Amino acid sequence: MMTTHKIGTREEWLAARLDLLDAEKELTRLSDALAQRRQQLPWVRIDKDYRFETESGNVGLGSLFKGRSQLLVYHFMFGPDYTAGCPSCSSIADGFNGITVHLENHDVAFTAVSRAPLAKLQAFKKRMGWSFDWASSGGNDFNADFNVWFSEQQQRDGTVEYNYRREPAMEGIRRGQTVAEWREEGSGSPMEQIAASTGTDIATYTRDRPGISAFVLENDKIYHTYSSYARGVDGTWAMYQWLDRAPKGRNEHGIWWRRHDEYGQAA
Repeated sequence: MMTTHKIGTREEWLAARLDLLDAEKELTRLSDALAQRRQQLPWVRIDKDYRFETESGNVGLGSLFKGRSQLLVYHFMFGPDYTAGCPSCSSIADGFNGITVHLENHDVAFTAVSRAPLAKLQAFKKRMGWSFDWASSGGNDFNADFNVWFSEQQQRDGTVEYNYRREPAMEGIRRGQTVAEWREEGSGSPMEQIAASTGTDIATYTRDRPGISAFVLENDKIYHTYSSYARGVDGTWAMYQWLDRAPKGRNEHGIWWRRHDEYGQAA
């Protein structure tokens, strides 16, 4: 079958590539400028005593810095009712799993935080072969305060504010659908597929959300410096950064990715 893509000479390719290079350089400059603007945001002091369950025991937010002056948190979607971590967050975690040692040697601590009990997080972490720190925030307001967890009532009332925007009320909330029930019914929407893969329904699954938050420790005081959500997390999803450079790009048709130990399994 003949390709429908434009075919050219090496000279034509080089001319087009140099034109694209100018645009790429401009994007790099814009990205550098945005990074500076992130660092110029005002800091907000954290006065609440958040407590987390970790491998080192029950600790405060300050302990997550592990002696560093900066802390990056990935808000991993793994609620108490989940039977497995969000597949999208799991794919993102595959990309950041190996960076901790580099960050820690540059005065930056890193941890994932989820609401699920620590034992459930540790079991999934072992299954995935990950090594990054992972803390449970199930007993505090951390996820709610940083806009990555919302109540069922908020969903019904239309008072969910995620990614700095208010979402409309969720109509017809269904609860308790199991993965087995979903499979018997057949695959539904992409969101239903993802929710079912975590052992939940759409409403339960979407009460937890993904995000990134940054904190700084200065003069024994902790400050919140930055948070980003939704497509704002896209730049940390390493898989997509590679696909954007592949010949066919993201080339997506529905939900194609899975947790890395699930490829080859029947849908």
